[in-house]
Amino acid sequence: MDKPVNDTKTTMTAETAENHVGRLSAISARSAVIVSIVSLLTLTIGAADTPGVMKFEDIAATAGVRVRHHTRQFKGATGDVLHMFTSGGAAASAGDFDNDGFDDLFVTNSNEGTTSYLYRNNGNLTFTNVAEKLGVGGGNDAKSIVADSVWFDYDNDGWRDLLVVRFGTPILYHNERAAAFRDVSASSGLTTFGNTIAAMAFDYDNDGRLDLLFGNYFKPLNLLDLPDPHVLPNDLDNAVNGGGVTLWHSLGNGRFENVTAKAGFAGHTGWTLDVGHGDFDDDGDQDVYLANDYGTDRYFVNDGDGTFTDKTETALGGFDTKKGMNVDVGDYDNDGKLDVYVTNITDEYMKECNMLWHNNGDGTFTDLSRETGTCETLWGWAAKFGDYDNDGLLDLFVVNGLRSAGPDNYIPVLVEMITRPGVDFTDVRQWPSIGTMTWSGYQKKKFYRNLDGQVFKEMSAAAGVDNDKDGRGLAVADYDNDGRLDFFQANADQEPLLYRNVTTGAGHWIQLKLVGSKSNRDAIGARVTVKTAARTQIREVDGGNGYAGQSLQRLHVGLGASTAVPSVSVRWPSGAVQQVTAVLDRLTTVREPASSGSR
Repeated sequence: MDKPVNDTKTTMTAETAENHVGRLSAISARSAVIVSIVSLLTLTIGAADTPGVMKFEDIAATAGVRVRHHTRQFKGATGDVLHMFTSGGAAASAGDFDNDGFDDLFVTNSNEGTTSYLYRNNGNLTFTNVAEKLGVGGGNDAKSIVADSVWFDYDNDGWRDLLVVRFGTPILYHNERAAAFRDVSASSGLTTFGNTIAAMAFDYDNDGRLDLLFGNYFKPLNLLDLPDPHVLPNDLDNAVNGGGVTLWHSLGNGRFENVTAKAGFAGHTGWTLDVGHGDFDDDGDQDVYLANDYGTDRYFVNDGDGTFTDKTETALGGFDTKKGMNVDVGDYDNDGKLDVYVTNITDEYMKECNMLWHNNGDGTFTDLSRETGTCETLWGWAAKFGDYDNDGLLDLFVVNGLRSAGPDNYIPVLVEMITRPGVDFTDVRQWPSIGTMTWSGYQKKKFYRNLDGQVFKEMSAAAGVDNDKDGRGLAVADYDNDGRLDFFQANADQEPLLYRNVTTGAGHWIQLKLVGSKSNRDAIGARVTVKTAARTQIREVDGGNGYAGQSLQRLHVGLGASTAVPSVSVRWPSGAVQQVTAVLDRLTTVREPASSGSR
C-alpha cells in the first residue's frame, strides 16, 4: 500500500499564516479575494494528517458484477406512476457469508420473474454469482417486489444469514455453512404483509439476540392487486398515511414476534424510506432515526427497558417537511459523539437541503449541512461515511438521480398538477402519465472530502466518481483487503458500478473484526474508541445503516501518518469494556471475553 506523502502546506504555522494574511491585506484592496485566501489558509492550518490523492476506478465489468437491475413494471393506465413510486429497490448488501475473509455481495433485482444475485468474492477482484446454486435468488413473484436485504447472524452460530425484504412478506434464509441457504420464513413468524423498503438488524434490548426493524413505505396493501386507487401520500409535506415501521423482537431459534406497539412505534405513520441506529446518547443502548419521504423524520431514544420515546421535537428542534431518503451515522468531527446524515431533494423540483445533524451531546442535534458544505446533492438517495483516504476523518459519498429517460421534462407537468386546486394527491389516477419523460435524471454524484472535521470539499470529478446513473444503494467494503475502502453503487433500471479505491498516498489504518460471546455474535452495537497522539476516533458496528445498502461490519479506522499502534477500547453491547491491541495496516480479530449466561 502506498505510504503518505508530505505536503509542506500542512506544516505552515499559525504565525506564518498570519504574516501571509497581513501582507495580502497590505497590498490588495479587493476584500473578496482576501477572504478567499484567508479561508484557504484556515482550512490548511486546521487540516488533519496529509491526505493522499483520492481516486477510484470502476471495475464492475472485469469483476463480473455489471448486470442490470430491473424495477417492477405495472400494468394499466396508472402503471408508470406506480412504477416511479416503487423504483427504489436497487439495493446491495456486503457481508462475508462463507467466512473466507473477503466480503461478498447480495444485489437485488425487482421485476417479476427476475432473480437477485449473490456474488461470491473470489479474492482477486472478481466475483461469481452463486445465487441459483445456493438458493437465494427468488422473491419476485406476481404479488411481491424484492426491495432490500440484510446480512445478520440471527442464531449466533458464526454464519451470517440473509433477510430479503419485499413489498410483500419477507424471506429469511438460514446459512447452512455456506453450502446452501434454507428458507425458514414460515417458522420465523415474519409473515405479516408490509410494503417494506428498508430493514436493519440490531439488538435493541441487549439480550444477545439480533432484532429487526422494518421501514415501510406504503400502508399495508398490495399494489400489484390494487383494491383502491387512493394509495399515494395524503399530503406532500405532512403525510400520515404511510407504512411507518415494524419492530420484530427475536425470541431465539429463528423466531420473531411483532412488538411495534409495545416498544412505542405504533403511532408512527410516515412514509419511511430508511432506518438507522446508533448510541446517540452514550448510555449503552441503540437509539433510532427514521428518514421519511413524506411526513417528518423521527428520532426515538431507547429507554433501556424494551421501549422507545419519540424525542423528535426536542432533539431536532421541531418537525420537518423535507423528503428524507437516507440515514447514515458517523462521528465526522471526531468529538466522540455520533452524528447523522440525511439526504433530501435539492434540485429544480424541490429546493430543500440535506441534514447533517451534529450531535451536541446534550440530547439535541443541530443541522450543519450548509455550514459544512454538504447541503446540496440534487435528488439524493444513499450516502455513506467512510475514511476513504485513511487520514483520520470521515468523508462522504452521495448518490442521486430519479429517472433518466427522454428529452422531455416531467417536472413542469407535475407542478401543474400539484398546484391545481382540489387535487386528491392520494388518487394515483390524478397523477399525470410519465411516459418517456425524464424526472430529475442525469445527475452527477457528489463526493465530499472531509478537510478538517468542519468543512467538506466536493470533488467527485477529481475522484473519478461523478457518474450520472440513477443511483440508489451503496455497499461500502474493502473488497480486496488492501486497507482502502471501495464501494458498490446500485442503480435503478441500470447497470451497477463497483468503484475500487486506488488512492495514492493514503494513510495508515487498522481494521477490527469483533466477535461477540455474551453480546450478539455480529457485535452489532459495539463501540470502539481508537486513540492516537493526533486524535481520538469512535466507530460502532451497525446492522444496515444507509439507504438500500449494507456496508462492511468490520470497523475501519484511518490513522493518517501515525505509525504508532493506537490505544483501542471496545465497549460491547453486554456492557463489558475490553482493552485490545490492534495491528497496524492489518485486520485484527477481537473476541469478547467469554461469560456465562444464555442468549
